[in-house]
Amino acid sequence: MTSSSVNSEPSVADRRPTRSVDVRWGSHVVRVGGDAPVVVQSMTNTDTADPEATALQVRELWQAGSELVRVTVNTPEAAARVADLRNALDRMSVPVPLVGDFHYNGHKLLTQFPDCAQALSKYRINPGNMGGGKRRDDNFAQMIEVACRNDKPVRIGVNWGSLDHELLARMMDENAARPSPWTANAVMREALVVSAISNAERAQELGLPANAVILSCKVSHVQDLIAVYQSLSQRCDYPLHLGLTEAGMGSKGIVASTAALAVLLQQGIGDTIRISLTPEPGGDRCREVVVAQEILQTMGLRAFTPMVVACPGCGRTSSTVFQELAASIQAYLRAQMPVWKARYPGVENMHVAVMGCVVNGPGESRHADIGISLPGTGEVPAAPVYVDGQRTVTLKGDSIAQEFKQIVEDYVARRYGQGAGTEPSHRPGVVPRHAD
Repeated sequence: MTSSSVNSEPSVADRRPTRSVDVRWGSHVVRVGGDAPVVVQSMTNTDTADPEATALQVRELWQAGSELVRVTVNTPEAAARVADLRNALDRMSVPVPLVGDFHYNGHKLLTQFPDCAQALSKYRINPGNMGGGKRRDDNFAQMIEVACRNDKPVRIGVNWGSLDHELLARMMDENAARPSPWTANAVMREALVVSAISNAERAQELGLPANAVILSCKVSHVQDLIAVYQSLSQRCDYPLHLGLTEAGMGSKGIVASTAALAVLLQQGIGDTIRISLTPEPGGDRCREVVVAQEILQTMGLRAFTPMVVACPGCGRTSSTVFQELAASIQAYLRAQMPVWKARYPGVENMHVAVMGCVVNGPGESRHADIGISLPGTGEVPAAPVYVDGQRTVTLKGDSIAQEFKQIVEDYVARRYGQGAGTEPSHRPGVVPRHAD
């Protein structure tokens, strides 16, 4: 390894320059693209025709950190209740903008239910399932006209599973005539990009401002997603929505989404993201929000909640105490964030370490803003606590978890409270963490 490689700082590439799109509800504005941070969004899985249940889930997603929430608008019954949904959210003081997800009949629903068109803050249009030929063009034009009339931005979302068949057939024919034809998969990728850009240009021709267009090209395989978005980013300056569609359940969905999005984000590609996890029966819909935030935070792109470093455990650890404490502390920090975010600016940059034995425990704890090193097998039954790199107290007994939480609470109030400095400590070996 050369000295230059040792001394160089790896970093995320500069964000790809894009137009800036404002998604607003009342005075609340979420900016996508331009110099805005990457936006986290999610989608409900309730029946939008039930505005009470949907409002509760939207509030949960918003409280978890979703900055935009998409809802399905697939039937007249759903469209008729979108305004009621918006009113319910306003009564609960939930300002999150709603995105309407339209397929097949969006042109009819937006026209027949003007209150729905007004209550939504953005429309998601999939050109591939709006019919064929002139019918598709007319339906698309009708939706764009409604967007223009209501001053709403649009995400033109092309999807691998519902790509314009006429476009794909034509491009396949053109490819067959090449001296050296591309693979069918390469043609499919190109068709996605062409469809997204051509439909965006058509929307502008119909009167939609260029700063009211966001694009997405959703596929379900990691390498395809990377290739499509790399190509798309080189050929337009619209903000891009990233997401691996049908990512899957549990760890598979998380790993696949992270593998794809991390590569693109590292290259400066992507302005808003959604992690499309299939929830387990009775699972928490907010998990997709947490995963999106953790991808952005672990890459150093944004800060949402204090980060907890914890060891995985091994034969040196005497019990699961440190695992339980780490989980408890992480849940505690996330639960406190709605209050802390308003009261303690900068607290989302805090770094907490919960370590299980003497091997790396003291060192990691010293490098954190606040850390605790629990005793491992054969070690003295005591847990030293480090604050800003200095050992301050040693905890013992059965109340270590509660005492440590109180120390964290006091530290947050002291360091991030009104008038307190919010810059991270510049201790040796510690890279300062900055808010977005």
